Amino acid sequence: MSRRNQNPPLELIRDPRDAFHEECGVVGIYGHGDVTDLIYFALYALQHRGQEGAGIVVHDGERTRIQKGVGLVSDVLEESVRRQISGYMGIGHNRYATTGKATKIRNVQPFLVDYKGGKLAIAHNGNLTNVAELRAQMEERGSIFQTTSDSEVVLHLIARSAAPTLVERFIEAVGQVEGAITCVVMDEEQILAYRDPLGFRPLSYGVLDGMHVVASETCAFDLLGVEFVRDVEPGEMLILSRQGMTARRIAKQRPLSRCMFEHVYFARPDSIVFGEAVNEVRREMGRRLYRRAPVEADVVIAIPDSSNSAAQGFAEEAGLPYELGLIRNHYVGRTFINAGQESRISAVRVKFNPVRSILEGRRVVAVDDSIVRGTTSRKLVDLLFRAGAAEVHFRVASPPVTHPCHYGIDTPKREDLIAGHASVEEIRAFLGATSLGYLALADLEASRRQREGYCHACWTGDYPTRVPTEAGSTPFDRE
Repeated sequence: MSRRNQNPPLELIRDPRDAFHEECGVVGIYGHGDVTDLIYFALYALQHRGQEGAGIVVHDGERTRIQKGVGLVSDVLEESVRRQISGYMGIGHNRYATTGKATKIRNVQPFLVDYKGGKLAIAHNGNLTNVAELRAQMEERGSIFQTTSDSEVVLHLIARSAAPTLVERFIEAVGQVEGAITCVVMDEEQILAYRDPLGFRPLSYGVLDGMHVVASETCAFDLLGVEFVRDVEPGEMLILSRQGMTARRIAKQRPLSRCMFEHVYFARPDSIVFGEAVNEVRREMGRRLYRRAPVEADVVIAIPDSSNSAAQGFAEEAGLPYELGLIRNHYVGRTFINAGQESRISAVRVKFNPVRSILEGRRVVAVDDSIVRGTTSRKLVDLLFRAGAAEVHFRVASPPVTHPCHYGIDTPKREDLIAGHASVEEIRAFLGATSLGYLALADLEASRRQREGYCHACWTGDYPTRVPTEAGSTPFDRE
């Protein structure tokens, strides 16, 4: 079969969103002078982790001020906005909502509140799996919430604590939560940086000219010229203050459950995540993908940009040329298409354009990082055939995604995940691809130097913590 199946056995999945989205990027800097621009550029480097909202909170010794809004970092925090605030310490956040609805300003972080200890701000990456019960308990006792974010629950836990210091209040608060919480918290004297004991999300520490910096990925350090020192350890809290950096383990050692999708898709390839270079892990995934699912072809292309490294590894192992067969438009926003335009303008065609001279008459291997619902992959296969490809062999540099994530990733329900209810052959027919091959879980594990300590729940359903049932879950941080 060389053309798209005209009568696929599966119905089109209703939800048009067809990709995993990382929820947030966080930054914290304690330094000297004005750190506002440093936080801005760090968020700019982390833009891939959240494109729906951005914000900064800074403190100058007298006042704590905040600027945030809906949209890209460069728009929300343009220079004229940044000039309105300044401070020698601050935190920043960019956000991806956990549904496709537009982000409301009330849910954009950081959150800044007044409480008995003064000013308090938080920026959080991850999802709490016991947020529904915690929030219900607080509301029963009279707490009032301004947002639908689970991050606000952490603020309430800190504020309700009777402990005498922020450090002790924070320790008490995070001792009550379950799930993924990588965060930075700031009062008028210090910044606390914390990573949950399972280590779901990354957080790195570095130094720059006497300043202390934490960020979700090391690519932010590269832009600022920060010297990477080490990762914040799971269960560890860093205290950044005028005394320097103090590290303190505040949670018991637990088996690590680092998110493997950071290496598959979320992180930038120029980052070091969980102690390994993302680009090298992805290239090895590509090499192993060819060994797992070889094919006779003429050219290898990536579904840009997160699949570029894996496609290069596949091409190297196959001895085939790697070409830029699809050009991605990087200036497409999430609301670029109106409802009335959907019948005339394809979102995929706006985002990707095929290079006909590379594809025409050739047997093409298209490498992608994952297939979620399958609707976008189906449209891409059709796009490649329309550009003249003789065959389209779809290769996926991760196993079939069969279960939703509960730790800070925008995922659909299991019934909307195509691999949750369809075989590889059924998925191939739905996509209309000439052939379809996935990376096996064993190959994925072998692509890393560190074989243990990763979460594979989205491929296996083996969750490292208790998780809410889909029927009974409360939609916090869902707008």
